[in-house]
Amino acid sequence: MISKETLKRLEFDRILETAAEFAHCEASHTGVLTIAPLAEKSHIELRLGLVEEIRTLTRLGISLKIASFEDISRLIRAVRPRGAVLAPIELQRFIPTLRVMAAVSAQLKFRTDIPLLLAEAGHITGFADLLDPLEHTVNAEGEILDTASRLLADLRGRKKGLTSRIKKRLEEIVRERHTAIFLQDDFITQRSGRWVIPVRMDSKGMVPGVVHDVSNTGETAFMEPLEIIGLANELENLVADERAEEIRVIRQICDWIREDADLISEQFEALVRLDIVNCIALFSDKLKCETPALSESQQLSLKGARHPILTLMGKEVVPLDLELSEESRVMVVTGPNTGGKTIAIKNAGLLSVMALCGMPVPALPGTVLPLVDNILVDIGDEQSIAESLSTFSAHISQISSIMAQAGRGTLVLLDELGTGTEPGQGAAIACAVLHQLKIQGALVVATTHLTEIIGFVQREAGMLNAAMAFDRERLVPLYRLVVGEPGESHALEIARRYGLPEHVVTFARGMIGTMEADFHALLRELKEKRELLERKLDDLAERESRIERGERDLAARKSEADQLVKGAREKGYQEAQEVLRKARREVNAILEQARQDKAREARAQLDQAEEQVQKVLEELNPVEELPPGQVEVGKSYFVKPLNTDAVVLSLDAKAGRARVRAGSMELEVALSSLAKKTGKEAKVQQKRRQQQEERPDPASSINLLGMRVEEALDAVERYLNHASLSHTPELHIVHGKGTGALMRGVRNYLNGHPLVVSFRSGERFEGGEGVTVVTLR
Repeated sequence: MISKETLKRLEFDRILETAAEFAHCEASHTGVLTIAPLAEKSHIELRLGLVEEIRTLTRLGISLKIASFEDISRLIRAVRPRGAVLAPIELQRFIPTLRVMAAVSAQLKFRTDIPLLLAEAGHITGFADLLDPLEHTVNAEGEILDTASRLLADLRGRKKGLTSRIKKRLEEIVRERHTAIFLQDDFITQRSGRWVIPVRMDSKGMVPGVVHDVSNTGETAFMEPLEIIGLANELENLVADERAEEIRVIRQICDWIREDADLISEQFEALVRLDIVNCIALFSDKLKCETPALSESQQLSLKGARHPILTLMGKEVVPLDLELSEESRVMVVTGPNTGGKTIAIKNAGLLSVMALCGMPVPALPGTVLPLVDNILVDIGDEQSIAESLSTFSAHISQISSIMAQAGRGTLVLLDELGTGTEPGQGAAIACAVLHQLKIQGALVVATTHLTEIIGFVQREAGMLNAAMAFDRERLVPLYRLVVGEPGESHALEIARRYGLPEHVVTFARGMIGTMEADFHALLRELKEKRELLERKLDDLAERESRIERGERDLAARKSEADQLVKGAREKGYQEAQEVLRKARREVNAILEQARQDKAREARAQLDQAEEQVQKVLEELNPVEELPPGQVEVGKSYFVKPLNTDAVVLSLDAKAGRARVRAGSMELEVALSSLAKKTGKEAKVQQKRRQQQEERPDPASSINLLGMRVEEALDAVERYLNHASLSHTPELHIVHGKGTGALMRGVRNYLNGHPLVVSFRSGERFEGGEGVTVVTLR
């Protein structure tokens, strides 16, 4: 368990004081100040999870609806005894607390993204059945309201009316002539709760009434006239009834509180815990903290850690990177005075305490802090005059106590290890202490100025040297921890910078032993080489970055060029396709026209040959004449003018005429032009039949299902040419829905086609989107 003295030395109390400023109640303020490291990992993770859920709501623009509320725990204890009654002003203190409970309940109950908060505070209700009567009973000043009960409102109404009557009558009495002459003044007032008028002492017997008071001078008697005594007594009764009703209402509310005292107390405690967690969340937002990982394997890894107290003070803080593990459990930090060594180890301890308390820490994501059982520190001047202990004696006493307690699960922070005595012996003691703490399994971060310790740490397995960086040119500390190399105190340079005479510094330098001077020179050389290597690495990284950017630019340009080439190819291919389609349409039209011209010439030759054959046949087989009397209606006869057979429809024997029908023609002919039937049909019918045989009517629809787009477009082109020559006004192209590629290809092709007037999707009965209906020119 971490002692209070350790927490104080790490200044954890200042962290809690800042966090407590966000509290909304005295109880939660006290709760924040008493935050201490938690023993169980599950408890730490629960608090960290609650804090993170509140911060997540904050990032969404949602703040917990926690306003200022009262600590009602004492009042709940006071009302628990049977018959106990609280004062109205005490009852009023319940109202803000219950209001906050109700607001929190309404805010949390419908959310599903905050499971931990719901488990912690989801049972808070606010007790609406108690809050409503309280709000109607007492006001902020603790006065009982008329709305507390109907009877109370009625009594106060009657009381007000009766008071007005009394005052009015007294004002009338004061103005009456036979009374006014005995009065000291013309006002009315109250004495001992009774309404009175001021009568001169020497005339008090002239005004019937009761004297309730006398003025300090003895010249005025304050008398209650007899005629209002009855009204005043009635008013007293109303006042008594009013008081009784107020007491009854207060008792009733206290009884209700007593019935739910356990639940109210439980929900109040949950509200206080929620406010404490909210304080941690608001504090974490203020310092831009992150939730650390918790290590049971005794790993300590700080990444970009900022000292919270320095951050709160508004100072510029250099982030700290520090790492300890099972392999390297001990770190010794060296460097100049005022270089930040003590701040560094305090920061490691303070952030570890914050994590153990379930608080996010001011560091970058990826920070890992150990789940230690104890943190032991020796920081600061331990000289004790009362115990006659020197600084060295006090340090050794403290270190002895630390070694007795240290082990696995312990973080040890030692400041200025080995100082306070002769450097050689102090260094030897320090090395022995570090060696023993490592054997005991503790995590150790120590600071020192003794260069003798550096070599031991460098050789010892499981130990690391580290140094606080220092700018030798400007002679100022950089407050940055460099792990893996020792540091120098730079005492002479700092002494010169702060005014020590040069000849004194020169003399002091001469006093330094040759070996130590060589050692420091070696350190400087190593640091210079490291800095040179770092610069070269930075240059190399910059070059690699430039090369990577160039490669990305080149790849982007190549991709852009490929896209342009691809687009040009596609555009050329589309233009070529359109040229081919146009040429195909023109060739098909020319071929169709040629076929038509050839067919007309052939038909003309056939007609001429037919006429010649017909003449020869007529010469060989002359038409048999028909006597006039043998013509009958409904029979077929050869009609010479028509050179074809026809059906007789009617006869006119007197006129010698007959009406006949040949094919679709009807006409009158002379009976003498009729002969026996030869079997010939009308030329018109023959010609029409011949045309139908030569070129059948095109179908009104074409089916493209199963075709590829190019194949389908060729079929559509032939179909449109044939339909146009046949003067077909409307066509149906069946392409189906499918993926839509065939439909889009057909419609794009029809758009702007010279033979197409318009096209549309088919109606539902025509096939819907699976059919395109085309209107031709």
